[in-house]
Amino acid sequence: MTNEMPGVVLPQAALDAANSDNGRSIGMFEKRGWAGSLPRKFTLATAMAGLLWAGAASAQETVVMGQGEDISKMCGDKPTIVGLADGFGGNTWRKEVVAELKDEAAKCKNITQIIHTDAMGDPAKANSDINSLVAQGVNVLILFPDFGEAQLPALRAAVEAGVVVIPYNATLVGEQGVDFSYNVYQDHNANARKWAGWLDKNVGSGSLLYFSGPAGNSHSTAVDAAIRKALSPYPDLKFLEGGYIATNWNPAETQKATAGVIAKYGTVDAVITDLGTVTMSILRTFEQAKLKLPAVVSLASNNELNCYWLDLKKQSKAFPYITLDGTTLTVRHALRRGMAEYQGTENKEPLAMEALIYADSFGGIDPKCDLELPPDADLSGMLTPDQLKAVFAQ
Repeated sequence: MTNEMPGVVLPQAALDAANSDNGRSIGMFEKRGWAGSLPRKFTLATAMAGLLWAGAASAQETVVMGQGEDISKMCGDKPTIVGLADGFGGNTWRKEVVAELKDEAAKCKNITQIIHTDAMGDPAKANSDINSLVAQGVNVLILFPDFGEAQLPALRAAVEAGVVVIPYNATLVGEQGVDFSYNVYQDHNANARKWAGWLDKNVGSGSLLYFSGPAGNSHSTAVDAAIRKALSPYPDLKFLEGGYIATNWNPAETQKATAGVIAKYGTVDAVITDLGTVTMSILRTFEQAKLKLPAVVSLASNNELNCYWLDLKKQSKAFPYITLDGTTLTVRHALRRGMAEYQGTENKEPLAMEALIYADSFGGIDPKCDLELPPDADLSGMLTPDQLKAVFAQ
């Protein structure tokens, strides 16, 4: 599908994308109550507090999401209890992550139990959950460190108790071997380089804006810096603002922010986004203003966005589009690292991960659409359609 990463084994969803049946009308979204992006009550400003997402330059090798070694070689023979601690586990992405973890764990018959906790946005409960998991005898503890440094005391205590602790997806400030065993993380510099090369080749010149989360949050700030660094060799691609457009990752606030951008600048040639619901809100606002849709450079797309793009492609109206995905697969990487550490088996995978190219309008890669799944579902992982349906039937 792409020659950018020779030898990369992509998830089946990516391999099947170009051959998927895209003959269904986007109007079905309205029939199924999919009009507009789903509102999210959860405010991710809290979730991202204290995190420094991988944005610093690193010489370390990365592994593309979906590529990886066979966990069966790392299973060992010691009975293992795995814990998965979420600071907020109520959204679709987190639900899919749990299913990805269980699917990967099924390959190790000595994993006897998986215990999942959800702190529901409460930092105190998140630390209490970690303590509880340790008390229940987990051997490998995987967590999305939603509350950053505030979780270090609980994690440090878990390490001292002999638990293998693996924060994943985000870069957690702390000392390896003391505050956690290993930190597997998403390398946004690698993602930004893919975006920048695509923009230079396929857009060439024009105005840009990056729409992201709450003002000042560490994830958006780090990604913004990575994008600007990656785009520095391309002076014809110009940001209209000195920083990102804050949306709180909320569709209604994104619509308001986009309307403000249109009032100020008239239009924009390309937008960079990191959540599918935000992207859809931007595009709908451009539609309402009867403006040409901008090129979209995306991370973490969703089912609604990809179905929408495929429908426009059928009408020969599709906007230029690239999206990097596979982020639900990071938990599989974390489990492999944790099992190898606990069992004393070998894991040659690097700690850093980069997202895979899930759609590229110029590269002949179409995303996948499934109108039987929720609009904010992520189809870029390794779960089968039946597995995904089981997730959302719960």
